[in-house]
Amino acid sequence: MLESRVRPPMKDLEIKRDGAHSARPTSRVAGFYRMSVEERLAYLVEHDVINEADAALLTNRSGGLTPELANQMVENTIGVLELPLGLGLNFVINGRDYLVPMAVEEPSIIAAVSHVAKIARDAGGFDARCDSSLMIGQIQVVGCPDLELAKTRVLEARARLIVEANALQPAMSERGGGVRDIEARILDEGKYRAMLVVHLIVDTCDAMGANLVNSLAEDLAPMIEALTGGRVFLRILSNLADRRLATASCRIALDLLAWKGFSGREVAEGIVLASEFAETDPYRAATHNKGVMNGIGAVCVATGNDWRAIEAGAHAYCCRDGQYRPMATWRLVDDHLVGELEIPLAVGTVGGPIRLHPTVQLAHKILRINGAGELACVMAAVGLAQNLGALKALATEGIQRGHMALHARSVAATAGASEAEIEEVVNLLIKTGEIKVREAQKIIAAMRRP
Repeated sequence: MLESRVRPPMKDLEIKRDGAHSARPTSRVAGFYRMSVEERLAYLVEHDVINEADAALLTNRSGGLTPELANQMVENTIGVLELPLGLGLNFVINGRDYLVPMAVEEPSIIAAVSHVAKIARDAGGFDARCDSSLMIGQIQVVGCPDLELAKTRVLEARARLIVEANALQPAMSERGGGVRDIEARILDEGKYRAMLVVHLIVDTCDAMGANLVNSLAEDLAPMIEALTGGRVFLRILSNLADRRLATASCRIALDLLAWKGFSGREVAEGIVLASEFAETDPYRAATHNKGVMNGIGAVCVATGNDWRAIEAGAHAYCCRDGQYRPMATWRLVDDHLVGELEIPLAVGTVGGPIRLHPTVQLAHKILRINGAGELACVMAAVGLAQNLGALKALATEGIQRGHMALHARSVAATAGASEAEIEEVVNLLIKTGEIKVREAQKIIAAMRRP
């Protein structure tokens, strides 16, 4: 990151290659937004992104998440609530093209991220890295006769506890994961009951790992009680996955940022000012980070990941120095705009909804990723691009104008415009400046008069 922070060095993502993922389509698709849904699907089939059966799944919703399948996923099911599924285009990350599935209801998000990804593409794309897939399981111990002695006993038994824990989850060990370390710390601030907290450091490989970590904490609890003489209460993972960090960065020449009468330097300076605002003011940082999560959350939903856990961990990480900070920062460096983002991303490519949801499985097929580490890199790059899109709009024409232009499509559809009428209705709404359903209804009525 741009600020100096002390932490272990991150490992570069090792991208595994196999025959199924060797041929990658370009993510640069000119005029994709002008195509009809049928034309887009035909394009994806023609370029071997999906096949005819996949296209049928996306158009015939009876083949997607059925109420019967939904009933296997959650309790008290009464139906299925769907979101639009679109593609973030133009992404080049670590030298590779990505078509990025995004599930989101807000109209400006996919348009903005695709626009910024094209700018970054012309500048060489995004660089991204990820940590190993380490999660933390917490075991809370209270009532220890001697907290310091209890901590010492746990740490002295570390090697034996690791062996016994991994024996309880042999399948994970066979996949190369499992408990890597055990830590212990005392919480005693005076105003609360003193307690010992034992951390299990678990490599979850390509899984998000919540169920695995929780099971390990449950299984080890009796051994921890015997060692400490205390009583175990909570046994659960932490969503502050700060051993599972992902970073993304880009470096953009100023001439690529020129926009609607604004020079590239003017745009870049406005973006840097907005970044500095977020770095010093938590009120601004909250909205700054919401823009980042617009992109990351949409990819999380599309890929069947737990966006609530991602949100919680990311926002907690932003407070690690005592003040809420931005996830992404921007600086002018040698006539280039340089952006960097760093957040914890505990994501998975196996288990949970990924195993059950047909459309989620198709999203993974479109992404063509090999493992959770690569998915985290894609999400980090999308978050950085989404943030730049918002700041670029704020630094130039203002975010509301661009947002309302895209919002006009939803208004036109709500007012009853047919597919053939929507473009004309949208243009007339923008011309009037009244992006309202009632105004759209008047326009439609006038268009349909003999």
